[in-house]
Amino acid sequence: MTTIGILGTGRVGTNLATKLAAAGHHVTLGGRTPEENAARATGLSERISFADQRTTARTTDIVINATPGDSALDRLADLRTELAGKILIDVSNATHDAEDGLPGDLLYPGSSLAERLQAALPDTRVVKTLNTMLFMVMTAPETLTTPPTAYLSGNDDEAKKTVTDLLADLGWQPARIEDLGDITTARATEAMVLLVPHILRRNGFAPFAISLAR
Repeated sequence: MTTIGILGTGRVGTNLATKLAAAGHHVTLGGRTPEENAARATGLSERISFADQRTTARTTDIVINATPGDSALDRLADLRTELAGKILIDVSNATHDAEDGLPGDLLYPGSSLAERLQAALPDTRVVKTLNTMLFMVMTAPETLTTPPTAYLSGNDDEAKKTVTDLLADLGWQPARIEDLGDITTARATEAMVLLVPHILRRNGFAPFAISLAR
């Protein structure tokens, strides 16, 4: 069993927490107002607890960033001490909002949020993954007609192996996990978000992923 902290208590964070808890991990959901978040605990696993984000980062083994990408850098840089020596899994995308609230232009063109996080958190092993799909596919890849791909980017091979094991707990088969290389490769997968608003406007929020076909 691994203790996992998830920063962000919205649909992405709660979805991941539910599946990881079902796989046997103890999960702490970290929110800005944990007292209000605790009210959401009805029906959730006993393995899921609530705390503020600083406590969540400090007291868990692996931390997942499921906060909005446009504000994640400042938020996580403030947790540098708490995140030191840990694996940080970043599943977010950093974009400006379009007028209809969907993702717009990249916030870090020519770079990526994952790279910025790694630079701001030199004592933390950042791994980028699961940011190329709607949130419900993250924990149920088997529901898509075409097998989806989960991409990995990160500088530390051991950290990526640990994340691969967690992806297996979420239902991902090894053949559908594509290790792209170091953290700079995250700029490629983060740029895939530019497709998302066009797909959503035409098809609504039907589950999909941007996958590699062979």
